[in-house]
Amino acid sequence: MSRTSPHRVRPSRTSSRPRRALPHRALLTLPLAALLALVPQTASAYPAPGHVTGDIVVHDPSMLRDPSGRYLLHSTGEGLQVRTSTDRITFGRAGNAFTTRPGWWKEYSPVPEAWAPDVSYHGGRYWMYYSVSSFGSNTSAIGLAVSSTGLPGSWSDRGVVIASRTGDDHNAIDPHLFVDDDGTWWLSFGSWWSGLKLVRIDPATGKRLTGDTALRPIAARPDRAGIEAPFIVKRNGYYYLFASYDRCCDGVRSTYRIKVGRATAVTGPYVDRTGTPLTNGGGTPVMESQGRYIGPGGQSVMRDVDGDLLVYHYYDGQDGGTPKLGVNLLNWSGGWPTAY
Repeated sequence: MSRTSPHRVRPSRTSSRPRRALPHRALLTLPLAALLALVPQTASAYPAPGHVTGDIVVHDPSMLRDPSGRYLLHSTGEGLQVRTSTDRITFGRAGNAFTTRPGWWKEYSPVPEAWAPDVSYHGGRYWMYYSVSSFGSNTSAIGLAVSSTGLPGSWSDRGVVIASRTGDDHNAIDPHLFVDDDGTWWLSFGSWWSGLKLVRIDPATGKRLTGDTALRPIAARPDRAGIEAPFIVKRNGYYYLFASYDRCCDGVRSTYRIKVGRATAVTGPYVDRTGTPLTNGGGTPVMESQGRYIGPGGQSVMRDVDGDLLVYHYYDGQDGGTPKLGVNLLNWSGGWPTAY
């Protein structure tokens, strides 16, 4: 089990706008069609998470398989938690990426703490982008660390990649590195405020490319409601942008859900199955709350030997809202990802 309380796993990734569920009296004023849109069409619209066991109390999981076949799972909390598994079923704690927190974290997080690591393997090294911030603030930064093994104690911090401050219209948290077929590196990020952004990254340094400093919008909600945790993959000629919508980090009251859009270019425009742009609130559902599995989100996508995996956290309604690891396979046969 986790060594942290589920209520202290990390600061909530929110804007200064409160994240509250609709009160009952507000629901009574909604038309029937709007009410139906708040829930899956059937009780079995989404699959239960695949079977995992061991130390699975996690937030914002990022998983990959190392060259030896061992699974490495990084997640929020305690200097960024690290777990390992040999079979993708049983996970055990290996320690923390950072045994000593970098001093610059204090500028963005008084605690200080970090969350939402994104770990990938390129050029013989592990690259980890991660978030440093505090509750309800966009005084935030995305940091970078590199490692030869991906294991605790091996990470070398390289400092700030991109930051945001009070007065900016975006929030520099929830990073994801996407490397395109032509070798171009892109970093997507964002939470609430004006939505999700995309910037160019220099593969030589892992930092922003000096020759291209554009901040490209890729997804937003006009009412500035919750959208965060972008993750981009390329499949069958399309770029797919996954994101978490609505409210995270509130146990059984969480309303998180995973949606996706696709585009023919990494910079967009991304649209959902109906053609609605993700920059105008669109998104095709991939995973939503059902039964005991509440508020799925903080997702990543991993390619494994048996297919693509959707890796995420959810809140267990039968365990006091404890955040736990969810893993499902993805089917792309219809041109859109379907979890099973």
